[in-house]
Formats: sequence, structure tokens, C-alpha cells
Amino acid sequence: MKALRLDRQPFQLKLSNYLQLTKPRVVSLIVFCAVIGMFLAVPSGLPDMGVVLAATVGIALVAGAAAAVNCLVEQKIDAVMARTRARPLPRGEVNSFETLAFSGVVGGVGLSMLYHWVNPLTMWLTLGTFIGYAIIYTVFLKPATPQNIVIGGASGAMPPVLGWAAVTGEVSADALLLFLIIFAWTPPHFWALALYRTQEYAKAGLPMLPVTHGAEYTRLQVFLYTLILFAVTVLPFASRMSGWIYLVSAAVLSGMFIVYAWRLMRNYSDELAKKTFRFSLWHLSLLFAALLVDHYVKL
Repeated sequence: MKALRLDRQPFQLKLSNYLQLTKPRVVSLIVFCAVIGMFLAVPSGLPDMGVVLAATVGIALVAGAAAAVNCLVEQKIDAVMARTRARPLPRGEVNSFETLAFSGVVGGVGLSMLYHWVNPLTMWLTLGTFIGYAIIYTVFLKPATPQNIVIGGASGAMPPVLGWAAVTGEVSADALLLFLIIFAWTPPHFWALALYRTQEYAKAGLPMLPVTHGAEYTRLQVFLYTLILFAVTVLPFASRMSGWIYLVSAAVLSGMFIVYAWRLMRNYSDELAKKTFRFSLWHLSLLFAALLVDHYVKL
């Protein structure tokens, strides 16, 4: 029994390392937004739960595969940054070949599930999202331009569109509104993180906005983008996609984000930047939760 336990430990450690490659916390937010998109796509009642399950698992697997490719490409960068140096590749817990093989298998299974059990459109959109994040953003945009997160944010904004397409087999204007919300949310969310990690990004040689344009300019951009985000978040109400529950929630949440950004611009501290970054995660999660509640409780 003791020998069996010893044999299990390396196996469990390897599984844990593979799980870390998929960035589960990031994937959980991706999947959450995709699932909300699935429910919002149905005018009344519930979507086909078999499709919801297959689409959720398929999207999660492909998102995890994209995250693993990101870890593979950026392993040298991750090794010099405090927040990422504990990832499996910089630690040498897994090697590049294992990571590439893992990503190929997991991503392939996910795409296959989407094609056979959901619909081809969702599979192709998910594949495009994978390429957009793992290749276009990670390989080309991130090391090349301080606008990397703005342009690359298109891939990160796709989850609700994928969920919508999974249930309806099409992409509607309402689905694109959900895309636009995340697209506008991404820059202030990520630049709040970049502000208190500026020295690490500079050390890694990445042209993040506070590295190339300075902290003051970046704080101004964060504030301006929260104003844009406020305007974008009321569009579902303006288009009659949602009702008063969502409007009040969006106004309060986006208003709070603006306050955080204003304070960040006027009286910066690393601690405030961290709080702003953490709040941005709650902002998006609660905003999409409000969309779901409003969808079923019309006022």
C-alpha cells in the first residue's frame, strides 16, 4: 500500500501540472461567459441542456489548450516574472514537447466535441478564437505593440458569442453586444494589472502600455476606457435585449469601475491598482450574472 501511494504521488503531481497549464481560473471566467451566452440566446425557457453540457466542456477544453500554448510560447518570459515563475514550464515540471502534445490532444478533443455534438459553426468560431489568442496575440501582438491587449482582446471577448452560436447555430446582433462588452472591459482590466507589474514586464522585454508610454498615460487610458465601458454596458438595455434589473446593475457596477479608475488616475498606488484589477473581475462576473437574472425575471 505504501508503494502504491508513492506511485500515485508523481502521477497526481503531473496531473496538477497539466491542470495549471490550462490556467483554470481564466478558463472558468471564459466558460461562465459562454454559458451565460447560451441561456441568453433562448428567448424563453431553457436551452437544450445536452448542447449546453457538450458546448461547455468543448469550449473549456479548447480554452485550456490555448492557455497551454500561451505557457509554452512564453515560458522564458514567465521565468523572469514573479506572478508566473511558479508555472510548470519555468519550474521544469513539464517540458515543451509534453505541453505541445497535451495542448494538441485536449484542443483536438474539444473541437471534435463541438463539431459532432454541438454544431460546425461553433467549432470553427472556437478554432478561430484559439488561433487568435494562442498564435496571433501570444506570438505576434504581445511582443510587438503596446496595443496588444486592445487588438488581442477580440479573442478574449468571444466566449458569449461561442455560447450563443452553440445554441442557435448563428451569431446575432445581441451576441455581438455581449462581445463588445468584454472587448471594452479588457483594456482597463488588464492595464490595471500591468500598472503594478510594470517593472516585471520591462524586465521581460514586453512592450506593455505602462512600459512604453508611462504610468500616467496608462492611468488616463484606464479611466477613459471605463467611460467607454459604461456606455457599452447600457447597450443591451437600449436595444431591448435586457430590462431594468440589468440596467441598474450595469450602472452601479460600471459606475464603481469608473470610481476606481478615477482614484487610480488621481492618487495612484500599487495596492489601489491591485484592488482595481480584482474589482474588474467581479465587475464582469456580476454584469453577466445580472444579464442572466434579468433574462428570466423581466421588470
